[in-house]
Amino acid sequence: MNGIVHGGKIKKGSALLAMLLAAILFVLGGCKNSESISELSDDDRFNFMSYEGKSGISNIKEIELDGTLSDRCRTYKFDYKSDDFSVVGFISVPADCLKNRRAEKCIIFNRGGNCNMGLLEDSDTAAICAQTGRIILATQYRGSEGCTGYDEFGGDDINDVLSLIDICGELSFADMSDLCVGGVSRGGMMSYMAARLDKRVKKVVAVSAVTDLKASYGEREDMKEILDTFIGGTPDELPTEYEKRSAVCWADELNVPVLIIHSRDDKMVSYSQAEEMAKTLKKYKKKYDFVSYDDSVHGLHKEDGEVIRKWLEQSSL
Repeated sequence: MNGIVHGGKIKKGSALLAMLLAAILFVLGGCKNSESISELSDDDRFNFMSYEGKSGISNIKEIELDGTLSDRCRTYKFDYKSDDFSVVGFISVPADCLKNRRAEKCIIFNRGGNCNMGLLEDSDTAAICAQTGRIILATQYRGSEGCTGYDEFGGDDINDVLSLIDICGELSFADMSDLCVGGVSRGGMMSYMAARLDKRVKKVVAVSAVTDLKASYGEREDMKEILDTFIGGTPDELPTEYEKRSAVCWADELNVPVLIIHSRDDKMVSYSQAEEMAKTLKKYKKKYDFVSYDDSVHGLHKEDGEVIRKWLEQSSL
C-alpha cells in the first residue's frame, strides 16, 4: 500500500511523526505541571487555591465557615481526577499550619453511606480538623453529587481514596510521615482497604466500621438491595467481591496500628463485627486499641475527636 491510507490521504510516516510529537508534548506538559508546583512561592505553597489546575485539581472553592470553625481552619471544596472520573473532594487545613508556615500531619477521612446518601456537608471536614489539629481530606466518591462514574461500594471507587493520598503527597503544607486513614461505617471499610493497598498509610481509625460485608448482608434486610445493586450480586454469588471488602478476612495483612470505635447497641453495623475484628487482629499480634460505648450511636460521638487526637499522638511515640 506504499504507506498510504488512500481514503484519508494520510501518509504512514506523517502519522507516526504526529504521534511522536503528541507524546513529547504530553511528557513536557507533565513536566511543566510538576515544575509549577515546585516553583510556587512560600505564600502560594500554603494557599490551596494556588493548586488549581495542578495534580488533577480543579474548581476549587473556599467554604465560608460559621462560628469558631472559621477561626480554627480553612476549608475548600474541589474536583479531582480519579481514574477517568471527576470526583468531589474536601480539604480543611488548621489555621496554625497556615499562620506558622509549618507542614501538618494528615487524615484521609472516608464517609459512610452510598451514592448520594450520607454525603459530606460543607463543615464536616472542618469539625474533624478543629478537633484533631490535622489536615483533613475527604471524598464524596464517584457517582455522587454530580461526579462521573459509579459507586461500587468498595470496588474501583477505592481509587478515589488512593487518589486523595496522591494529592496529599503533592501538597507542600502536608506532612505524610504519619498519614492516617479513617472513616465511619462504609468509610471504615474503605479505610481498612486503603491501608491494605497503600503502604503510605501509617494508621487506621475505624468508627462503626463494616469489617464483614457478608455479615452485614445478613444483618439488615435493606442492605441486601443496596449491596445487590452496587456490588452486583449476593455473597454466595460473588464471594471474592465481598471478601475483598471485609477486613476480617485479611487482617493478617494490616501492618499499622488500628483504633476501633463502636457502640454496643449499634443497629446499623453490629458490635459483633468490631469484636470479631479485634479478636482477629489480636490473633495475628497486630497493634490495635478498642473503644466501646454503651449506647446505639452509629458514627462519631462528640468526644471522639479528642479520643482520636490523643490516640494519634500516643501511637506515634
